[in-house]
Amino acid sequence: MGLDMYAFTTAEAVEAEVDFTAKTASELAYWRKHPNLHGWMERLYREKGGQDDTFNCVNVALTADDLDRLEADIEANALPFTEGFFFGATDGSERDDDLAFIAKARAAIAEGKTVFYTSWW
Repeated sequence: MGLDMYAFTTAEAVEAEVDFTAKTASELAYWRKHPNLHGWMERLYREKGGQDDTFNCVNVALTADDLDRLEADIEANALPFTEGFFFGATDGSERDDDLAFIAKARAAIAEGKTVFYTSWW
């Protein structure tokens, strides 16, 4: 049990930036118990109009601008401190993987794909 976090790509046009369903998707990245990144994604989800109370098993699309903001926050060590039941702890060792994800996500967007984040806990 714990926080499992995923980034996926889809070639489908999604109907909204949050709370959409993708019929086909390919995994782009996986994180296990990286709550500060999850907190950043939740903040983005809320900014885009997401309403789910628990921010669990919902999708949020990531744009190139979102990735720029995420990269800046990672570089500045400014992901929001986030905790939750079974979330574990962010310890800083995730930085290189996070930046690698951003590079892969940018490449997917350049190919015309939609990149999105979801989690399950």
